[in-house]
Amino acid sequence: MAGRFPKVAALTSVLVAGALSACAPLGTGPAPLTAPPTGPLQPPEVTEASASARALGRYYNNLQADLLVQGLLRTDGGGPDTPYNARQLAETYETIAFFQEYEDGSWKRQNGRTAYQLRRWADPVRVDVSFGNSVPLEQRNLDARNVDLFAQRLSRVTRHPVSMSAARNANFHVIFTGYDDQPQLLQQLRQIVPNLDRASLRLIETLPRSTHCLMLGFAADDNPQELGQSIVIIRAEHPDILRKSCIHEEMAQGMGLINDSPRARPSIFNDNDEFAFLTRHDEQLLRMHYDRRLRIGMTLEEARPIIRQLAAEQIGAQRAPNS
Repeated sequence: MAGRFPKVAALTSVLVAGALSACAPLGTGPAPLTAPPTGPLQPPEVTEASASARALGRYYNNLQADLLVQGLLRTDGGGPDTPYNARQLAETYETIAFFQEYEDGSWKRQNGRTAYQLRRWADPVRVDVSFGNSVPLEQRNLDARNVDLFAQRLSRVTRHPVSMSAARNANFHVIFTGYDDQPQLLQQLRQIVPNLDRASLRLIETLPRSTHCLMLGFAADDNPQELGQSIVIIRAEHPDILRKSCIHEEMAQGMGLINDSPRARPSIFNDNDEFAFLTRHDEQLLRMHYDRRLRIGMTLEEARPIIRQLAAEQIGAQRAPNS
């Protein structure tokens, strides 16, 4: 939901803490899970959940039920009730791609009027998925499959290579972790990012239950505007829709669209929980973000004429027959 690029030793990082997301119905298609190079998932040694973990699970189950009753967590991706034009698409892209909630190098919220340079991946994105010891095998299989399918979708939409990888080669880590797995999670984070600052670790240790999932992104060593590593953390206590929603939101934001906007609709880049999964509108934003006419490090002023052209093209393609 919120973005930042604070300094972490020689790195630069962005934090995106999210609730939910938006398109593609739950359990899309019968495609089998493409097993990563590490091989099939092994049965975990699951112990009995603590009282706190069970309470958190009940809370999130009730929350999902309440949101669905309110007509939120939509899976239709929008329709006649969510119209938008090229101008609105361009303005939304500018807000999502060039602005962020927190100031660079701190947890201080900014005024939202400072435009940053364009940030995205240059290297191929290699995704690893891992689980805390408390996560049962059936849930692991479902989540691993959803991560794999969404990585494939991101690659198709952006035309940037995104694929599953062994952990040792990964630069994009998706971690499903339960309340009882916190020591394991903190150890894993220290292994992935040895210089991760204490403030970030403390945030993760004390996450309020209103934070459903989050993304930590780090710049490449030689270019502060180029993404070099992302870590997505998703609560294992979430029921299926909320977990998949977190996959969509945080992995999409890990591609470089780090901000949210209340005017983004139909979209997961919005804090109102209206849509559960990535929408066609969001695919257009991602497609624009990875268009070669935009370059890493561009300022908003440099990019704006191109953004307007890209938005017009996206709307034109949307209206064309058989598009």
